[in-house]
Amino acid sequence: MTHPQYRIRLRFEIAIVLALSFGASGIYAIVTIIERVTRETALAAQTATINRPLDERPVFDLIYQLLGIAFGLAPVALVAFLLWRGTKPHLAGLGLGGRRPAGVLRESLGGVGLAALIGIPGIGFYLFAKWIGINTTVVPTALDAFWWTVPILVLRALQAALGEELIVVAYLFERFKRLGIGPVATVVSSALLRGSYHLYQGFGGFLGNVVMGLVFGWAYQRWGRSLPLIVAHWILDIVSFVGYGLAVALWPALFAAG
Repeated sequence: MTHPQYRIRLRFEIAIVLALSFGASGIYAIVTIIERVTRETALAAQTATINRPLDERPVFDLIYQLLGIAFGLAPVALVAFLLWRGTKPHLAGLGLGGRRPAGVLRESLGGVGLAALIGIPGIGFYLFAKWIGINTTVVPTALDAFWWTVPILVLRALQAALGEELIVVAYLFERFKRLGIGPVATVVSSALLRGSYHLYQGFGGFLGNVVMGLVFGWAYQRWGRSLPLIVAHWILDIVSFVGYGLAVALWPALFAAG
């Protein structure tokens, strides 16, 4: 049985980690959706931009983007530090390491399958949610076209994948297990947290990400591995961020901001 003082310490640790990462994002997103639904403009007529310019001058925009990515990974470094083990694999607590190249390849292919499972119906659900008026028009990127735009979007996608899957899934699952929280409650809690910080996109973004969280949580409970989740998330965001311009060009009525 876990010592009561250790359980209290774990709860404070979890609260601090979430306050520095996706818990704070969830609070801001809740306030944002309240602000959105109380506007005179209908939710479906509003836009939610994910990647936006940070400065008018390209060189400083690039610098700010890189700084944002670097500092945005600080909470990931924190949970890696907290769950670091003295023996190899050092990051086993986060579901990483301890695999030969063939195992890494197998997990990566599993991530590709997860991306297809989530991404293909996810596009349909986004369009449906927007059509019935419960979601904004999501603009994955408003960055201007420079030589560094695509690399920055790929890095932004990696930042999101590492942050969400290692904190919202791997870290929380490990800490909840130590607190004696059951697997079902853990998966549901993780999925609701994932949905909460996507509320800024609308209720469709919330529901879609809750479903994604349930699938990813189930996969992590089954496999105990983070790499498939990271690969899947990275692919989904790369397709969304980098492919947005092409989607708007081919189907402007469906994807272009109003």
